[in-house]
Amino acid sequence: MATIRLGDVAPNFTAKSTEGDINFHDWLGDSWGILFSHPADYTPVCTTELGTVAKYKPEFDKRNVKVVALSVDGLESHKGWVNDINETQNTTVNFPIIADDDKNVSELYDMIHPNANDKLTVRSVFVIGDDKKVKLIITYPASTGRNFDELLRVIDSLQLTAYHKVATPANWKNGEDVVISPAITNEQIPGMFPKGHKEIKPYLRMTPQPNLD
Repeated sequence: MATIRLGDVAPNFTAKSTEGDINFHDWLGDSWGILFSHPADYTPVCTTELGTVAKYKPEFDKRNVKVVALSVDGLESHKGWVNDINETQNTTVNFPIIADDDKNVSELYDMIHPNANDKLTVRSVFVIGDDKKVKLIITYPASTGRNFDELLRVIDSLQLTAYHKVATPANWKNGEDVVISPAITNEQIPGMFPKGHKEIKPYLRMTPQPNLD
């Protein structure tokens, strides 16, 4: 069983999906990505989740993030399920769902936790950067639906902190002040953060979010 940690290159794979065959790395291209698993087709929580992701797709697109789901059921099952999702969630599924009935991808990404269920995947989430490296891993039990507002918030933080020497504080939301990296000296701050900063403690220095006008 694979163990994937933050900073690892996301394992590549080829698989069938509702939008054709996918080579994961080629499909990602230069985009960020979310790979998330579902315990099974025709399950209630998963149906609400996939409907939510379809409605949120414009937000993911704005952030250059491609989304792909996975379930351990086959392609024909997926296609029928998509009709139910569209009907019950008043949306149109607009992203691929991987058919992982051979469990190759589930095992590659350690999505099956035998002490929870030895056949179905848990609700794993992997956020993958444009460098193909894993930036975030969240695992939910099958009974708890995911909060996709939180995933958008985390992606905003990941993309901000990937390109600027800052970190985001507790409960941070896009547009709020951020923390200057401890590696930055006070002398470097004016050149790097021209919007100014506030020193609360020598190790806790706040500045307006640098990538906003």
